[in-house]
Amino acid sequence: MASEFDIIRRHFARPVKRALLGVGDDCALFAPDPGEVLAVSTDMLVEGQHFLAGADAAKLGHKALAVNLSDLAAMGAAPRYATLALALPDADESWLAQFAQGLFGLAQAFGVELIGGDTTRGPRNISITVIGSVPPALALRRDGAKAGDEVWLSGCTGDAALALAHQQRRIRLGDAALAHCLARLDTPVPCIALGMALRGIASSAIDVSDGLVADLGHIAERSAVALELRYAQLPRSRALRACADESLVQHCLLAGGDDYELAFTASPDARARVEAVASELGLTLTRVGGVSAGGPGPVSVYDAGGNVMKIESRGFDHFGS
Repeated sequence: MASEFDIIRRHFARPVKRALLGVGDDCALFAPDPGEVLAVSTDMLVEGQHFLAGADAAKLGHKALAVNLSDLAAMGAAPRYATLALALPDADESWLAQFAQGLFGLAQAFGVELIGGDTTRGPRNISITVIGSVPPALALRRDGAKAGDEVWLSGCTGDAALALAHQQRRIRLGDAALAHCLARLDTPVPCIALGMALRGIASSAIDVSDGLVADLGHIAERSAVALELRYAQLPRSRALRACADESLVQHCLLAGGDDYELAFTASPDARARVEAVASELGLTLTRVGGVSAGGPGPVSVYDAGGNVMKIESRGFDHFGS
């Protein structure tokens, strides 16, 4: 059976170009880009909690890195490096090869170098730390939203949650809709280019991982403002538009999570610049609400008639009831 060091050497030791020293020593060595600060984020995926036993290893490798890169996108940071801590029940060479393929496929697409980490025996657990860089004055933060700002959303929310509902047999999706929603759940694409393009435009930003309402609530809290969403303005995919269960649609749009889109605020004066970014990147960016004084508090969601909607679930919480 392969040893810990065999696993690292065969599957995760890759040459580095940007770092001074990568995998193979006690520590990695790297330096920040001149005039920039480091942005660091860590996420963990646990079998049985974040993914099912038997999940496709290549897709899991992709997603494990993607969810971390999404945090860098929300800060407007350029990805640079990653470390990987991996607990495995056994040294399954086929699983490791596929996992590494998915991980490095996404890493190469975004110029990320794997520079260190650890492996151990245990219940399957994947923990990745990503390191990016951004000019300090241009970092997108959660505490910059101001009364009068507009709330924007990239793409649309809800597709990943709809895929999960299909897997839980709460709904049955057709082949095309299922393929689309499963891709959104299993292989999300972090909005790196958008985050960097919003430097100097967005007043605050966050990636949507736990649910749109819950994540916008973090902006409201950190910025000490009130945020309002207009439910009718939320963009919907074809799969969600075709769903007849309106209660499920509402949950997916507002609280489903696993979307990894960017929600951000910007001054109305910046609207033309936001629209120009959307055009340049070929993205859909939608105004979905606004910011007012009087916060922080729960994000309010209004229906087409201007009435506050009752929201059963606001998002995912690992330790929530």
